[in-house]
Order: sequence, then C-alpha cells, then structure tokens
Amino acid sequence: SCDVLFHFAGVGCGTLAILEQNEAGIVLLRSFDWNDGLFDVTWSENNENVLITCSGDGSLQIWDMAKTKGPLQVYKEHTLEAYSVDWSQTRGEQLVLSGSWDQTAKLWDPAVGKSLCTFKGHEGVIYSTIWSPHIPGCFASASGDQTLRIWDVKTPGVKLVIPAHQAEVLSCDWCKYDENLLVTGAVDCSLKGWDLRNIRQPVFVLLGHTYAIRRVKFSPFHATILASCSYDFTVRFWDFSKPNPLLETVEHHTEFTCGLDLSLHNRGQV
Repeated sequence: SCDVLFHFAGVGCGTLAILEQNEAGIVLLRSFDWNDGLFDVTWSENNENVLITCSGDGSLQIWDMAKTKGPLQVYKEHTLEAYSVDWSQTRGEQLVLSGSWDQTAKLWDPAVGKSLCTFKGHEGVIYSTIWSPHIPGCFASASGDQTLRIWDVKTPGVKLVIPAHQAEVLSCDWCKYDENLLVTGAVDCSLKGWDLRNIRQPVFVLLGHTYAIRRVKFSPFHATILASCSYDFTVRFWDFSKPNPLLETVEHHTEFTCGLDLSLHNRGQV
C-alpha cells in the first residue's frame, strides 16, 4: 500500500513523496519536486501509478510514478491557490475536481487539456471539494463564506446552499453509507453533520477541538464513525451515534495537524 506526503519548504517549493509501507517500515519510493507548495493530492481511480496534485500557483499536476521526473501534464487555469483536488469515486466516469482560493471549482477530464466546466457561486475561498461516493456527478464544496454547497456537474448552478457554520468551513466529507449525510469542520472548532433532505439544523454537532478543524473524514468501515484533525495538534475519533461521541484523542503531533485519511485496506490504520 502506498501513501503520500507533502513537504513544505521555506523557499516556496513543494515535494510529492510517495511512500511504501513494508516489513522494514516506511520507505520512500519516489519523490517529485514542484516550484510551489503542494496543497492536496488524489490517486487516480483507473491507474495505480498516476496521481494529481494541486499547488499554490493555481495549477494541477499529473504525475506518473513509473515515468519521468516532471509531471506528465500541468493544468493552469485557477487564478489563485488550488487548494483541493479529488478523483471521482463512482466508477461511472473518470473526472477530477479542483477547488481554489479564486472561489471557483473546476471539472477536469485528465485526458483533455483544459477544464470541462467551472462552478461559480461561493463568495469566499474554497478549501475543500469532495465527490459523492454514491451519486455520479455530484460533489460538495466547503468555503470561507461559511457555507457547504452541493453541486451537480450536469447543471451549472449550485444545487443546495447550507449555511453550515458562523465561521470559515475548512473541510467536508460524505458518509460512505448514507448518500444524504455529510460532515463539515470549521474554524469555530465544531464538526456538524448535515442531512441533505432537511438542512434547517445539523443532525449532530461534535465539540471538543480547541482550535480550527482542518480535515474531517468518515470511516470507510463504520457508518457513524469519523476522524478529524486540528490546529490544536490533535487527531480525534468520534461516533456520532453515541451519547458521548468522542472515542479517542490522539496527541502525538507537536505542530498543526493539517490532514488525515483512513485506510481502505487496514481497518485500524489512519
């Protein structure tokens, strides 16, 4: 199983590091350099050697582990930092989604040299763009304008606007077991669950982080378990179905915790 790391250097360049976990521990397989910070990465869903990153210069880079040092392709359309990138999960199409501080999301086919569509509507920077794992062509975006928005690639306008927090929303994720359920994490230190059939109030609110929540992810194995990480240096695990939802707080980081994901292969691995 391969994992991916980013490295931020003071001079403004970034590195994509591809790591493998084996008996010897974690070893570096390949690394690629880019001339600006890299903010997000997604694995290809149709080629195990291909990854896409997005960077501070507004561009997306396609990398092939089996090939040259530089990227196979670079897509430069966003006018500000490209902060989020995600590959479609529904198998019906091979489409990539990017979100930017220029307040737009863009849809890409990696085989086409330019974006297929641009989605406008947010009134603040976009921090997170996540495909629905259930509904083809449907995605969510989280923004500094304090909203969570739901989009359909077949229609240009926004499908649903949820005033999720009274603070910047930095992260969102879809439940893997309920196509109508999403979670948001925000600068107000709270996580909120949203049922798309009734957005007047959240279905759950999880409190405990003491600084902004940078990333939230639903478990691939449990319908009610999720994980979050924060500028409070902690990673927390939650079960929103329980009266005391906080399962565990992990305090192993000594700096801002900016990202996390849950393994699809090993149930207990994060």
